[in-house]
Amino acid sequence: MALSLAACASGGNSGTPSGGTGAAAGDTGKDKKQEAITITFQNIYPDATDPKNKLLKKVVADYMAAHPNIKIELDSLNTDQQKLKLKTQAASKEVPDITVVNPSAQMKPFVDAGLFAPLNDMVEQNGLKGTFQSGILDYYSFNNNLYALPDGNNIGVVFYNKELFQQGGVEIPKTFEDMIEVVKKLKAKGIQPMVIGEKDSWTGSFLFMNILLRTNGGPNFLKDVVDKKKTFNDPAFTEAVSKFQDLVQAGAFQEGATSFDYNAGENLFKTGKAAMYYMGSWASGGIETSSVASKVGVFKFPTVGGKGNPDEFMLAPGSAFAISANSKHLKETKDFLNYFMLNFPKVAFELKGAVGLAQKVEGDFKAAGYSQTAVDILELFKSVKGGDLAFDNTMNPGTAQAHLTSIQNLFVQKKDPKDVAKEHQTAFEANNK
Repeated sequence: MALSLAACASGGNSGTPSGGTGAAAGDTGKDKKQEAITITFQNIYPDATDPKNKLLKKVVADYMAAHPNIKIELDSLNTDQQKLKLKTQAASKEVPDITVVNPSAQMKPFVDAGLFAPLNDMVEQNGLKGTFQSGILDYYSFNNNLYALPDGNNIGVVFYNKELFQQGGVEIPKTFEDMIEVVKKLKAKGIQPMVIGEKDSWTGSFLFMNILLRTNGGPNFLKDVVDKKKTFNDPAFTEAVSKFQDLVQAGAFQEGATSFDYNAGENLFKTGKAAMYYMGSWASGGIETSSVASKVGVFKFPTVGGKGNPDEFMLAPGSAFAISANSKHLKETKDFLNYFMLNFPKVAFELKGAVGLAQKVEGDFKAAGYSQTAVDILELFKSVKGGDLAFDNTMNPGTAQAHLTSIQNLFVQKKDPKDVAKEHQTAFEANNK
């Protein structure tokens, strides 16, 4: 994984075309009486300020212009809305032609239910498979079949506003304990220390898991739980809960954090209203095109209680596009997704949204006008020495939901870490009988 993440910064495949060929591009000069086809494309790019939203609209518009008989109907939702909607659609076996899934444990139930079409044939079209970083597609493969194509391959980092740090008289924290002090100093100066969009509960979990990665002294805490080598009652877990609550209780996050969705939380940082923002490196795309772009720096999540290695990151193989096994237009949908993914890295690069893609990216980021922040993140990729996947990419959906709710509750009410550990262990045992 460290090697594949490093590949983000290394340039790469010269085969990423500006447009599809063969089956992907289609034959635009054919009989105009072709059947009118609508392909439903569920996605998680609803924010018009995000380069990926612009990418989506551009590539879709280009494709429809070349294929007058095909309409791509967009259903753009935030992450939690999309997850909920897909669950409902899956229950009635009415999955959109293209939808979004997350890797490993999150997508397995859909695959087991036979809801997704294998993409082995489609990914061989036009050299598409070769555009992906080595090993990344493994997270979306089951029983030698590939079921989804990822948009990103990212790491968890802390973005910070240099101007607000200067106003608050604080420096980059070298330890988690320093971070708590930075929070207190910023708050005393009337500066919002951190922001989060915790209505989408995965955001708090992502931060919590980075703390656990440190208190555990390294990766694989959840793997050890699954393998029955540890339980959630382990001191590493209760310490992580305690430290996480220290951050909340110090007033790190905005008032009513659980009522802000991902985009609303991020927008507070992008409009200069907060000093720090912990998120996956994918957030650099929206920050890159925001008013604070020139003021933003980035740093590794620090040690916690003297434990952990800052070069171990939360690893985030991205959300991915899957095709419904029951699509009425399976061939056309595969052709479109092939075209979409072939164009993804090129258009993302042009729109300043190419940091942390799952595909190889050609081009000189600095020469293309990317900010120093983007260049710094690409350097961070090179320092990755492993890490952990998100909780809900590791545990089954029942245990994951109990975890997300449990961590979200800590934003509202302080709890005994042992009780939080017990909640997790009870959910794990109930969902693993």
